[in-house]
Amino acid sequence: MAKKKSGNGVSFVLKNLPKILPKLEPLYKDIHAHPELSMQEKRTAGIAAKWLKAAGFKVTTGVGKTGVVGLLKNGDGPTVMLRADMDALPIKEATGLVYASKVSAKDSEGKTVPVGHMCGHDIHVTWLAGAATLLSEARAAWKGTLMVVFQPGEETAQGAQAMIDDGLLKRFPTPDVVLGQHVMVGAAGTVAGSAGPITSAADSLQIRLFGRGAHGSMPQASIDPVVMAASVVLRLQTIVSREVAANEAAVVTVGVLQAGSKENVIPDDALIKLNVRTFDAGVRKHVLDAIERIVNAEAEASGAPRKPEITPLDRYPLNVNDETASNRIAEAFRTHFSTERVKHTGPAPASEDFGCFGTAWKVPSVFWFVGGNDPKAYAKAKAAGKLNELPVNHSPQFAPVLHPTLETGVEALVVGALAWLGGKQ
Repeated sequence: MAKKKSGNGVSFVLKNLPKILPKLEPLYKDIHAHPELSMQEKRTAGIAAKWLKAAGFKVTTGVGKTGVVGLLKNGDGPTVMLRADMDALPIKEATGLVYASKVSAKDSEGKTVPVGHMCGHDIHVTWLAGAATLLSEARAAWKGTLMVVFQPGEETAQGAQAMIDDGLLKRFPTPDVVLGQHVMVGAAGTVAGSAGPITSAADSLQIRLFGRGAHGSMPQASIDPVVMAASVVLRLQTIVSREVAANEAAVVTVGVLQAGSKENVIPDDALIKLNVRTFDAGVRKHVLDAIERIVNAEAEASGAPRKPEITPLDRYPLNVNDETASNRIAEAFRTHFSTERVKHTGPAPASEDFGCFGTAWKVPSVFWFVGGNDPKAYAKAKAAGKLNELPVNHSPQFAPVLHPTLETGVEALVVGALAWLGGKQ
């Protein structure tokens, strides 16, 4: 891959990357093999804290339960916050890697579930550990304050807000910019982003529909919540197709539909869990209002004995990249990586609580993506029109190719931080 010459500051900081790679690779494999569920990341947080202390950071642990904040002051200058998330998912890994997770743990409801790093937060932690070490070792190249945040609970939309609620804004300096990144499907060695909305808002809801149970042979004695739920699911599909304009975007996905336990018993109730993704506040409100309207109307049409219960489960904010800061990052990336390796991408339907930090502090934030697929395999799949067949984040088969994904993510964080801390380069 072609690569332009970086400014002296970037080159000076990154010259030690080959030296620390033999330490970063086993760090990544260790975290991958020992995943922890959201808000349970004690082991991972301990590793992150130990790494930062060794690099000379002032470290605060237990922020928002398991969050870690490291501060490195290096003279007068801007304050830059770099963030990585730490939690894994309740998914059984099926990558076949020799360091694959075999971990099980109890979730927040006390249920034992398999746990796997099937979203890439393990490599996020490794990237940030590497970038923090390199910037600490090369303090002659920059001035200011580096704030490194290892965040818990991204997968449940709890972690960023938990850190904020635990006094993050009062206990630590206000950053001039908040930077973060995520491994995604894409050719390893590339980075991608854009100004404006970059990840969607997300709302998860639980809907309980009430009927009247009866014997399966006597449906006339029932108010069937199964039929009610089926009608709701089908009607919900019309929100996007018939109520959202073609030039706007929304996703409504029903992920859970549960009712009854025996084939000849009509149950008393049915449960639906669904997820909504939007990129506009007005569209979000319309979709959520439409869901409530449809659910209540179907229940009334069925003669339900009581109104449905609609319960919010979690919510992710719309993540918007500041235009000026995004352009600054893009220029720094093009200078370092070359224009061929810096891609422009539209908003991703995935969601993140990263945006909570910039919003709470009222400072610009920038979030970008790092490709994690073998470049040859990615190019082959793209040429064949089979990109959708590549394992995506949250798939049991999701596993970034280690090199050059590892190097690229570390470089991107260093280059991004130095776009503020490095002065003229």
